[in-house]
Amino acid sequence: MDLVFVRGLEVETVIGIFEWERRISQKVSLDLEMATDVSRAAASDSIDDALDYKALGKRIIAYVGASEFLLVETLAEGVAGIVREEFKVSWVRLSVSKPGALRGAKDVGVTIERGQRPDH
Repeated sequence: MDLVFVRGLEVETVIGIFEWERRISQKVSLDLEMATDVSRAAASDSIDDALDYKALGKRIIAYVGASEFLLVETLAEGVAGIVREEFKVSWVRLSVSKPGALRGAKDVGVTIERGQRPDH
């Protein structure tokens, strides 16, 4: 199995548990690795046979931008579900981070894996 990745996808959203966080938009950053077989796309040289990361990115941006979750964990589960269900990805590793959420740290967040882990 091959991996398609998206790194550093930044989206503004309402996220956080504090009252002040509920009134503002904050940046979250997403990194994705998705298991897929790229051999068909490589042979045909057609986007129809590929995991369309532009369409995937637009869908994630729309979802995250419209969300108002309290926790990055909940946001991560929602994004992973979209990737697996709507884009027919068998396995995804997703990191969601909130830059600047913890004083002294570059960012904090979660990494989740969902689905059947690919053989390597």
